Amino acid sequence: MVKSRILETLLADLPSDPVPVRGVYVGVHWTMVCSRRCGLAATMTATDVPHGSHRVRDVGRLHTKSAQELAAWLTSANPLEASIGLAAYNSLLPLEGLPFQELNAAEVLKHRGAGRNVAIVGHFPFVNDLRPFVRNLWVLELHPAPGDLPASAAPEVLPHAEVIAITATTLINHTLEGLLALCPPQAWIMLLGPSTPLTPRLFEFGFAILSGACVEDEAAALLSIQQGAAFPQVQGVRLLTLAREDVNPNLRGSGVKSGANTP
Repeated sequence: MVKSRILETLLADLPSDPVPVRGVYVGVHWTMVCSRRCGLAATMTATDVPHGSHRVRDVGRLHTKSAQELAAWLTSANPLEASIGLAAYNSLLPLEGLPFQELNAAEVLKHRGAGRNVAIVGHFPFVNDLRPFVRNLWVLELHPAPGDLPASAAPEVLPHAEVIAITATTLINHTLEGLLALCPPQAWIMLLGPSTPLTPRLFEFGFAILSGACVEDEAAALLSIQQGAAFPQVQGVRLLTLAREDVNPNLRGSGVKSGANTP
């Protein structure tokens, strides 16, 4: 079990009464757990061990557990179990009444990062579109593409960044807390990707904006995930953004267009 103040805080918010699990689906790219609603998380597996070495406990009986039991797997050192844990956690989140907007994450970053030093943890398809708008763009990635920096460069990069976007998969591989410790106090920080827990509790850890996804058509999402969909191919999902109270959520008036923020 991995110790993390962020994970402990998130898990402490879960309802005490057990919530039944209606289904657990692990696709090659995305994992979906359905309880109160359907929650998504990226499917992550260990890459430094032989195929199949990290096995999920109790396979075949996950649907008999409560959503809270599965959500507790978010602290597992097994990345596949942690993926299931995050999807289960997201399936329990109450989204009703929150002031969501449908904003394009790339456009938000263009606006916030204009003329500034921008760091992105995780290689998103929009990164090259940002380069003409920012002073410096540093992309940190475990598996660097051309132009990216290795994830190990975070201590040299993040302290100099003014705008920082972090992939929510850092909750699964348990690197988020360490990354936040490297961010300057004045930095504007965003958590993004369909794995993002859309809970205001995360604002306590310095995030200005959370940009994630909500499953609206369970059957459509399940069909595409079971057939190996990458996120742009997942059907029945809506992209949502939640801003901290002291951050102006109406970014459309500042040149930020509404639309898909597909990572």
